[in-house]
Amino acid sequence: MIQSDDYSRIKRSARLHKKIFSGIVYLLLSIWALIVLFPFYWMLLTSVKSYSQYNGEYIPQFFTLSPTLQNYVDAFQAVPLARYLLNTFIFTVITTAIMMFVIVLAAFAFARLQFRGKNLAFTLFLSLMMIPNELVIITNYATITNLDLRNTFLGLILPSVTSVFYIYLLKENFAQVPDALYYAAKVDGTSDLKYLLRIMIPICKPTLITIGILKIIECWNSYVWPRLITDDENYYLVSNGIQELRENGLGRENIPAMMAAVVVISVPLIVLFLIFREKIMAGVSRGGTKG
Repeated sequence: MIQSDDYSRIKRSARLHKKIFSGIVYLLLSIWALIVLFPFYWMLLTSVKSYSQYNGEYIPQFFTLSPTLQNYVDAFQAVPLARYLLNTFIFTVITTAIMMFVIVLAAFAFARLQFRGKNLAFTLFLSLMMIPNELVIITNYATITNLDLRNTFLGLILPSVTSVFYIYLLKENFAQVPDALYYAAKVDGTSDLKYLLRIMIPICKPTLITIGILKIIECWNSYVWPRLITDDENYYLVSNGIQELRENGLGRENIPAMMAAVVVISVPLIVLFLIFREKIMAGVSRGGTKG
């Protein structure tokens, strides 16, 4: 029999081990957080250093006593950065809205509707994920060029209005909704479209928000396709604007002004993530859980 003193000692020892383990975990997480956040800190710090101060530092300084906002003014004056931001906003909003419309209908069809060859069609659809992006870009470029849509918003938007992965993710999420709800709705005379709008979408809202935010980030950071399909600066996005700033704006040596431009471009995405971080986590966990 275990005596009360022995039981208390074992309990204290287990509690101590748990505290030590938790302390080690939090220490490692803190170190990892510093590693992840340091580039953002360095970007922000560099953006408020003057050009002369930055170039005069033979040993990089991790703080500055004389911050300046002149780099932000220079970044907007060197190139039409405000126009690039507006172009990116238009491109991102329209592309995300069209894609959400397309993937919701496609995912609902694969998850709930019954039609001949559905499984085969879905398998062939998923096989598109095996095609390298380089081949897709070449095909899209040839198509857009033949349609004479280069240097247009339509040419920028069309190749990005659907995603096999997002359709698959949303289809699996829709499939988790009990079939009983669908059959009950059909008994009540509810149409498929009304069932989708009133039941499926509200239930799967976290996943939809997550997909929308991921698509916004993808569009905002898009570089290869906009660079390939546009050579008119009136249609440049912010990712291309950074390259323009480096090549024809401030020059490759003015790193502080370039960092200021990067800060301006990064802030909307950071704010968006901070606002919807709980929804993103909920959507990811729901998308990865069956039942």
